[in-house]
Amino acid sequence: MSEEIRALEPKALWNKFADLNAVPRPSKKEERVIKFMKDFGENLGLETIEDDIGNVIIRKPATQGMENRKPIVMQSHLDMVHQKNNDTVFDFDTQGIDMFVDGDWVKAKGTTLGADNGLGVATIMAILESDSIAHPDLEALFTIDEETGMTGAMGLKGGLLNGEILLNLDTEEDDEIGVGCAGGVDITATRTYTEAYVDKSDKKAYKIEVKGLQGGHSGMQIHEGLGNANKIMNRLLYAVVEDISIAEIDGGSLRNAIPRESVATVVFKAEKEEILTTLLTALSNTIKKELKTMEPDLVVELSEVDVPAATMSFDDQEQLLRVLYAAHNGVYRMSPDIKDLVETSNNIARVIVKDGHVKVGCLTRSSVESSKMDLANTLRSTFELAGFSVELSGDYPGWAPNMDSAILKVMVPIYERLNNGEKPHVAACHAGLECGILGQNYPNMDMISFGPNIKGAHSPDERAQISSAQKYWKFVLEILENIPIK
Repeated sequence: MSEEIRALEPKALWNKFADLNAVPRPSKKEERVIKFMKDFGENLGLETIEDDIGNVIIRKPATQGMENRKPIVMQSHLDMVHQKNNDTVFDFDTQGIDMFVDGDWVKAKGTTLGADNGLGVATIMAILESDSIAHPDLEALFTIDEETGMTGAMGLKGGLLNGEILLNLDTEEDDEIGVGCAGGVDITATRTYTEAYVDKSDKKAYKIEVKGLQGGHSGMQIHEGLGNANKIMNRLLYAVVEDISIAEIDGGSLRNAIPRESVATVVFKAEKEEILTTLLTALSNTIKKELKTMEPDLVVELSEVDVPAATMSFDDQEQLLRVLYAAHNGVYRMSPDIKDLVETSNNIARVIVKDGHVKVGCLTRSSVESSKMDLANTLRSTFELAGFSVELSGDYPGWAPNMDSAILKVMVPIYERLNNGEKPHVAACHAGLECGILGQNYPNMDMISFGPNIKGAHSPDERAQISSAQKYWKFVLEILENIPIK
């Protein structure tokens, strides 16, 4: 771990972030970070609890003079999205994140950084450890598995927390105060296909690779016009559907990440090679021109590989390419009530074709429950028309804005005072925050979300701004000092 990270200001924050990032913590595999956090709390002599699902709660009494303030919960999630570049050799199960400083940014070498939500976790750790930061009665809530199912928030039982105000530290713009978020549902479409035997005597095979895309957060960045590798690959294959047979497709990765890469293996008659490469090259250049502003590094590569033994039947292949063309990807509806807020969207996140089976994974988001289900049913109907079985799972609610929030009324003037009168952007976001889920069992808790600038979350381009972290840290300390009286 680079010592240059530990030398950054505020040192309390960056040192805890460095400690945390030394611990492998991919979603669904949080055993080590749970133990790390429990050891941290116990070594401080603080009451430390692991609940039935793996969330960690650490309680710290109010500092002197703050006993009459409302008790608070500070909350962040322990897990991180594990994404890396294809040419990066890295094992998220065993290695800590390799960080470095690049100007005003902290980055990772070829992987996600884990600032989402590691900087929030580090903030809370620094406050728990401090003997000089003023705060009321404090419960630190560290949830698990936020990135792939929010199962930690969903599994948190009512009655465990005593706080009246919840500070969620999982927003990624330092001028934003979050008062609402989108809910989501996973959509998984599956079907089998007939495999056709390949007569290799007159055939060749190509591996087609779509890569070099930025990727990113499938909620916060869904409106930016970023390329989706699964849709691009489908467009390429559809253009040459009469001349190829698909053997395999492996596109995308996590549901909450815009797909950066897709790889397909196709078989064709050797005599068609020239016309095939001409068509694919021409279409690739067209797509690159369309996306040149947002995706300047897009690459489409063709390389010859061994001819596989079997491919999809033509009828099944045609159905697959048609349904992936028809399935909605991107913004579905903008909010009519909040300017520039995406209300409903879908990310075609994962496409797998192999050994007679097709699997397509999507994440549909919306801040309006009825609109979320409208799009989910649109996708369900699209896939079912092509013979797929469709499962909806992992459904979680949005968080309805409360513009009369007491903590919001405290935070806005603090922000303005610290930033020369600049007003914060009070808004809902098109990401899945845990506040909506936590609010189901704690309906009377006053909730708010904020954080430092983090760019490129859920991709290897993820980076955290150093100057923004300093701004955010001052904001946190002022908020803690000004929590309302009971």
